[in-house]
Amino acid sequence: MTATPRAIELTEIAAAAAADKLAQDIVAFDVSEQLAITDVFLLCSGANDRQVRAIIDEVELRLKQAGATLARREGEAEGRWVLLDYVDIVVHVQSREERVYYSLERIWKDCPVIPLPEAALAGNTGAGKPGESR
Repeated sequence: MTATPRAIELTEIAAAAAADKLAQDIVAFDVSEQLAITDVFLLCSGANDRQVRAIIDEVELRLKQAGATLARREGEAEGRWVLLDYVDIVVHVQSREERVYYSLERIWKDCPVIPLPEAALAGNTGAGKPGESR
């Protein structure tokens, strides 16, 4: 099984929204083979708590405009790692420190990477590997 076309569409919208708020290291994994609860994990980083909040606000706005319904939002109080669950996709917005510490890329490295629009990749420093250059 692979991610549905709707999940891919929402992923592209969310990635573009995150990029517009200068998110870094944006990467999407097709986790549909590994998890029954979602098709895609979208990961990105913000430089600080304020930027993390700006990214999640923009992602929520754009996905709402696309007709997606937010099922669950977690972690907003701390602002270091916010999870937005849209059932088809789960968006993880992390501070740089949380991103390095938890290294979700390492956990999902065997899952296919979903190609993202070039505009969403503009702020990537390492194609999903924080701190590395391309």
